[in-house]
Amino acid sequence: MTDQDAGAAAPQQQLIQPQMKVLGQFIRDLSFENIMAQKGISGEVQPDVSVHVNLDAKKRPTEHQYEVSIKLNITSKTKAGGEEMFLIELEYTGIFHIEGVPEAQMHPFLLIECPRMLFPFLRRIVSDVTRDGGYPALNLENIDFVSIYRNEIARQQAAQQATQNGKTDA
Repeated sequence: MTDQDAGAAAPQQQLIQPQMKVLGQFIRDLSFENIMAQKGISGEVQPDVSVHVNLDAKKRPTEHQYEVSIKLNITSKTKAGGEEMFLIELEYTGIFHIEGVPEAQMHPFLLIECPRMLFPFLRRIVSDVTRDGGYPALNLENIDFVSIYRNEIARQQAAQQATQNGKTDA
């Protein structure tokens, strides 16, 4: 094989690197209900915080652009009496330009990598809202978007299998 032959084969073997740019990010919806303040706070209260995360992604009309949303539902209850202290509902959205990702890998890329890019900004919003609401700033732990993705795929497969089993039993 000559040097010319090796040079001609190299561009065909070169892989395209995924490219992602965050074009914009914004709060689509935010609700903070300060339930404890409405009832009246007596003394210092230790919170028990519960965080639920939902993800959504969709293609935008513009080529290579996608919209990814993280929806958080955070409830905080008192550890002693189980009374609700506050409730946060937040939908944070990013618009991404993505190229070089194979179609078969686009779905996990959108629901894992894109939320990872948005998460630090989301964490800051939650921290500021809880602090401004009169509570200690809530600093969210890192969210394992890979686990969320795997759990959702497993749930969808189980639902699909249950639907198929229901059709065969009928």
